[in-house]
Amino acid sequence: MIQFYNVCKSYKKDAAALVDLNLKIPKGDFVYITGPSGAGKSTLLKLLYAAEKPTRGQILINSQNVTRMGSRQIPFLRRRLGIVFQDFKLLNTRTVFENVAFPLEVQGRKRMEVGKKVFQTLKLVGLEHKLNRLPLELSGGEQQRVAVARALVIDPLVLIADEPTGNLDPEVTLDIMELFKGANARGSTVLLATHDREMIRRFPRRVLTLEHGRLIEDRPA
Repeated sequence: MIQFYNVCKSYKKDAAALVDLNLKIPKGDFVYITGPSGAGKSTLLKLLYAAEKPTRGQILINSQNVTRMGSRQIPFLRRRLGIVFQDFKLLNTRTVFENVAFPLEVQGRKRMEVGKKVFQTLKLVGLEHKLNRLPLELSGGEQQRVAVARALVIDPLVLIADEPTGNLDPEVTLDIMELFKGANARGSTVLLATHDREMIRRFPRRVLTLEHGRLIEDRPA
C-alpha cells in the first residue's frame, strides 16, 4: 500500500510542484500518472523513491514513513524499488550483464544466484544474446529494455517508470508495456508517468491526472 497524506512540494516560494495530494494505491495496483508538462508527475515519483523530500505531508510505503527516513535508510528503501527513467541512466562502461546485475550485487546476492537471475531477466526482455555488449552499442529501444531488466531483476515491491516510452517507436512501446504488465501480474505495484494517451487507451488501467500540481481526476480502470 502506498499512501500520500496532504503532500505538498514547493521548489520556489511562489511555485508549488504538488499541492495537498491525498492518495492511496493498493498493493498490486497498476496506475498511470498523466498530465501536461510541469503538472507534477516526475515530482510525485521522485518523492516515492526519496530523491526529493516533501515540503509538507507524509508518504508511506507498506506502512514505512518515507518522509522520515534518513540518508542511511533510503538506500534500503530503494533496494525494494525498480526505477525506469526516460533517459535510461545505464552505466556506459559496463556491459548489459553488469548493468542488470548491479542492483543484485548491491543487495549482496551470491555470484551464482546473480548470474542465473540476470540471464533469466535478459531472456524475458529478449536481450540474452547481447549480454556482453556495452549500452552504446545498442539501439535506444534495446537500451530501454536493459533499463527495464535492471528494474525487474530484483522482483520489485514497486516498479516506478517516468516516461519510459517517451522516445521509443510504437512497436517497442508495446513490447515495454507487455513487460510492465508481466511485472504487475507477478505482484509488483506499477506507477507509470506518461503523456501518451494512446498507450493509456490501449492498455486501460487506473489513471491519475495532475494539473498544476493538483490531482484533478482519479479514474478507475
